[in-house]
Amino acid sequence: MWIDTHCHLDAREFDGEHDAVVARARAAGVSQVVLQSVDVHDLDIVRELAHRHGLAYAMGIHPMCTNEARDEDLEVLEDALVRHRDDPRLVAVGEMGLDGFVPGLDPARQEFFYRGQLKIARRVGLPVILHVRRSADALLAGLRRIEVAGGLAHAFNGSDQQAGLFVGLGFRLGFGGTVTFEPARQIRRLATSLPEHAIVMETDSPDIPPHWLYRTAAERANAGGAPLPQARNEPAEVARIGEVLAALRGVPPDDWARVTTANACAALPRLRALVVDPDGAAGPRG
Repeated sequence: MWIDTHCHLDAREFDGEHDAVVARARAAGVSQVVLQSVDVHDLDIVRELAHRHGLAYAMGIHPMCTNEARDEDLEVLEDALVRHRDDPRLVAVGEMGLDGFVPGLDPARQEFFYRGQLKIARRVGLPVILHVRRSADALLAGLRRIEVAGGLAHAFNGSDQQAGLFVGLGFRLGFGGTVTFEPARQIRRLATSLPEHAIVMETDSPDIPPHWLYRTAAERANAGGAPLPQARNEPAEVARIGEVLAALRGVPPDDWARVTTANACAALPRLRALVVDPDGAAGPRG
């Protein structure tokens, strides 16, 4: 049984298809999916989706949304986390973090919301789900100053040293569709060299599709010149992505599913009671 530790089921790409997407994930052996908010406007949306479909969720402000976010959104976020702190499906604060790749993002605003959310996570006693893109060192600096209860470093693509520092602070590192591309040598090397307890599986649905869903530039233009949309990623793909990573490490897929499920539950302890069987029955596992 697999866990998809990172999914944006509230994205418009999934409009009208939530039931089918979750059904395909269950059929593929996905025992649980963690949904993340990106700003204060979708806090209730991800919570309602999680309850409707028997999933887990996190509440946070994404770094790519910080230019538009108001200072007081941190108060809105903390109020929601406190209000729902006893909800067993609320497993973390996130998606939060820093992004050094997307142009036009204000570094000071990102840092303000990152540090603010770390403090909130510490106050409410929840782990965090970090957005890590060309920002590992800055994120680690914040974690050294503001200790939190560990969590996940989503879509990790840093160095061995950075990986070790995150793991030393109680974090697991998320690997998804990128690991299925042979040219992604650094990520594939990390996926095989890290200790098994350091890794969790994810999709970042509807983004970061695995190679079998990816369309080249040539494929994205049809004969009439209209763009061909990128194939949508979804939680069911985490099983096949996990099988690729298991093959890279030379372990049976079922064993790797058990390991990464246990890792996810260790990083986000409330997940343990939410793991479900193929027939949809929830209960403690592992």
